Amino acid sequence: MLENFFCAPKTLRRLRTGPSGPYVDGFATELSRAGYSGATAVRYLRAAAHLGHFVHCARTDLATVGASTVEAFARHFPCCRCPRSNGGSTGYHAYFGAKLFQRYLSQLDVCRDGEIVDGVEEPALVMAFRDWLQMHRGACKPTVRLYARDAAELIKELGEDVSTWTVRAVREFVTGRAARSGVGTNQKRITSLRSFLRFLDASGESRIDLADAVPTIASWRLARLPRCLTEDEVARLIATCDGTAPGWVRDRAILLLLVRLGLRAGDVAQLRLGDIDWRGGTLLVAGKGRYQVRLPLPQDVGDALLAYLDHRPKTECSDRMFLRSIAPAGPFRSGDGVSSVVKHALKRAGIRAPPQLQCAP
Repeated sequence: MLENFFCAPKTLRRLRTGPSGPYVDGFATELSRAGYSGATAVRYLRAAAHLGHFVHCARTDLATVGASTVEAFARHFPCCRCPRSNGGSTGYHAYFGAKLFQRYLSQLDVCRDGEIVDGVEEPALVMAFRDWLQMHRGACKPTVRLYARDAAELIKELGEDVSTWTVRAVREFVTGRAARSGVGTNQKRITSLRSFLRFLDASGESRIDLADAVPTIASWRLARLPRCLTEDEVARLIATCDGTAPGWVRDRAILLLLVRLGLRAGDVAQLRLGDIDWRGGTLLVAGKGRYQVRLPLPQDVGDALLAYLDHRPKTECSDRMFLRSIAPAGPFRSGDGVSSVVKHALKRAGIRAPPQLQCAP
């Protein structure tokens, strides 16, 4: 597979020698499968070979490579004099390529410690909380990730012995964080912490129900005029996606779903091919807490979806309706990808995005 990216025999021999040599061909196949461009794959493969020689010079091997090794590799860049680095880039691409290569080695069980870059070991209570949210609340992955993060911060602040927690300690934690965050962030934190404290009470971990100890952050939804676009701005926004380029066809379908049906970004990201009843002209939307509703599918939205299906990458790895147009190939991980599509369309249309609503204290 390396021959798809390099043609010089000398370069091929160099990449296939050293500690990384036995794995670079498989890594090249993985990069190609994920949809990375040739230029990007070349940089990442050079970084993989460079990482192998880096650990060799440190008198160790790839089995010990983990997050700390990759960070040390990045700190090595400014003074890099490795004869086999081939003068390649030692910036962002090399660092990110090394991270991808380390994850690839972990999937192959080459790394004995199994330490994944950016991985964080969570307390047992947080892992149990994750399972509880998915099993009993039907929470989606982004919600679980957010709630688990706030729960981990609370445990780090108050300690892992829940029996020592008090109402005062919980309130001081919330008010202390509230002073450094905006209204929206505080409201999300309050919701996640109350959910975590209810879990502790339901599971018997806490002697008292501390959920009511979390104070409320006052806000009024109608304190100001609602944020919205005019009819002309909506038309201009959709018009920015006119054309036959695959990315524009996809973005037009996404925008029409948001505008015509009022779906959330997360609803669009989670939409699956089987959720559309073409014969009945309806669309199944899975909302929060496993709540499902079937909505009518307008003609222009259906036409846009059909046009996108003609341009959609042929893949068997996912049944999600919308896939990313840049590597790594695959579905949107969360609604953030859909929000990014809208932001780029607003910028192309020259429309200033409605400001975030600031609620009165």
